[in-house]
Amino acid sequence: MSLIEDLQWRYATKKMNGNTVPQKKLDYILEAARLAPSSSGLQPYQVFVIANKGVQEKLKAVAWNQSQIIDASHVLVFAAWDGYSEERIDTVFNKTMDQRGLPHTTMTDYKNTIWGMYEPLGQDWQAQHAAKQAYISFGMAIAAAAEQKVDATPMEGFVPDKVDEILGLNEKGLKSVLILALGYRDEANDWLVNMKKVRTPKEEFITELS
Repeated sequence: MSLIEDLQWRYATKKMNGNTVPQKKLDYILEAARLAPSSSGLQPYQVFVIANKGVQEKLKAVAWNQSQIIDASHVLVFAAWDGYSEERIDTVFNKTMDQRGLPHTTMTDYKNTIWGMYEPLGQDWQAQHAAKQAYISFGMAIAAAAEQKVDATPMEGFVPDKVDEILGLNEKGLKSVLILALGYRDEANDWLVNMKKVRTPKEEFITELS
């Protein structure tokens, strides 16, 4: 199937049946998330994969008791940096230079430019910017899930501070941004499964300037 057909197939699954997503499919989805583009290639986020039912129960309790979290095969939590720093930027660029066989000084001017822009904007702006990068990765993951015929439920309905506490994100300098539940639809009990997909018409969604 084409990507468009896959996206037409997917929907925000409201009830999952508890079946396990094969590791090969999970790995594919996670690799799509890892390969996503990000501003300056910094990838200021991580993905936490939760299959432990005890942890999923704790997450459900702080996510409006959405059943998908416990019925899912795996729950992905996208967590972004809580801010930028010279050290964090240096670490990413130095690793990149190592992989490319170049001196660490190769990108010094660019690194200084980035930090010079980001530092004055403050930590709140930085955290929001990092969160936006996580959304790009999230989008790649949900598209990959559709390609693999794995159902997915995107979630912003949770208490971030509580999720951060459960997963120990504060100690890692991270903040939870999004949750993606992965599994398989319970067709007999999901009220949305046979509903028509509705999106803004093309002529209203797209404006072409020439």
